[in-house]
Amino acid sequence: MPLKKVVIIGGGFGGLTAAKELKNANLDITLIDKTNHHLFQPLLYQVATAALSPADVAAPIRAILNKQKNIRVIMGEVNRIDTSSKKVFLNGDAFDYDYLITAVGSRHSYFGNDKWEKFAPGLKTINDALKLREKILLSFEKAERLNDEKEIKKQMTFVIVGGGPTGVELAGAIAEIARVTMLKDFRKINPAKTKIILVEALDRLLTAFDRQLSAKANESLEELGVTVLLNRRVVDINERGVQFENEMIETPNVIWAAGNTIPSIVSSLNSETDRAGRAIVENDCSLKNHPEIFVIGDAALFIENGKPLPGIAPAAIQQGRYVAKIIANGIPKEGRKPFKYFDKGILATIGKAKAVMQIGGVKASGWFAWIAWVFVHILYLIGFRNRYKVLAEWIWLYVTNRHGIRLITQKTEM
Repeated sequence: MPLKKVVIIGGGFGGLTAAKELKNANLDITLIDKTNHHLFQPLLYQVATAALSPADVAAPIRAILNKQKNIRVIMGEVNRIDTSSKKVFLNGDAFDYDYLITAVGSRHSYFGNDKWEKFAPGLKTINDALKLREKILLSFEKAERLNDEKEIKKQMTFVIVGGGPTGVELAGAIAEIARVTMLKDFRKINPAKTKIILVEALDRLLTAFDRQLSAKANESLEELGVTVLLNRRVVDINERGVQFENEMIETPNVIWAAGNTIPSIVSSLNSETDRAGRAIVENDCSLKNHPEIFVIGDAALFIENGKPLPGIAPAAIQQGRYVAKIIANGIPKEGRKPFKYFDKGILATIGKAKAVMQIGGVKASGWFAWIAWVFVHILYLIGFRNRYKVLAEWIWLYVTNRHGIRLITQKTEM
């Protein structure tokens, strides 16, 4: 009797967890990802701000799964899913499935203004992070060569659009680079005069956190010299900079951290979706009328207690384990217990020894929250080498205030 086929699309937290949980199952598993590596996305901003190297936050998927004999890894981008014939198509190839796990994550959304991407790149991939790192470092190099004070000011102004964890963490990291790390590196310009502006359309930062912690994050950013603009709606981004309703900030350094959307492949599942493109799933993470298809992580809209699950790693990991158990045991739709999310809390870092933490009714900020943030992120990193190296880099950074990866490697015309 042929083995049942499982196709997993996406090697992120959810997809990789499901694959690993199925290591002892008598199944034929194929994991497909458009890159060859698993990316620890919560630390991607540290690659963009020269604190870590790409190898610190990523690991080859094949190396992670090389001891798992029931799985093969395919590098490629899925272009279509045919739910009637149970096939996944990519690059001219087709893969049959009995079970399908879609864990494709998300990408940045410009809310219908895709032309802004050229002037305000987002941060979702290693390539994004490396381009952003070059952009940040090159801005200081260009400023050092200029004589026009107005042009120098433009190069030393950074606008981050979006007050979620990524925007807050980027703003704090850039402030520390400019005001601490590179303070003595230049002779003409003064990096301490760098202007970092964090823009949020709502009335507070970090809306997933309690208001008290949002206010604390705002205060910590301002202590680092970041200007926080709340209730500000961006109406245009172009080669000049960022346009608000009544103000224009001129700068070539605009970073987008304001929204997410789901890759279009999810739409080929012909399922109901929300405005962000997330597939609306049942309480067992499967699609309505398709109990063999599961959507997990950022790509899924899972409602629990009237609220959608947050798009964070713990949620995707727990869903990956849950779905793997269903598949491994061949549990039919009617025999599946609803998925229950165990909330492990949320954390966000603002800078060295500055963070906010919310776990149930426990709320903390400052050094204690930052230590918790450090150990949680080390724990979730895959591979002993990555954990050891990242911890060593953070200890070095904490003691010396020196970012060690400040390299410009692309040949660039200035």
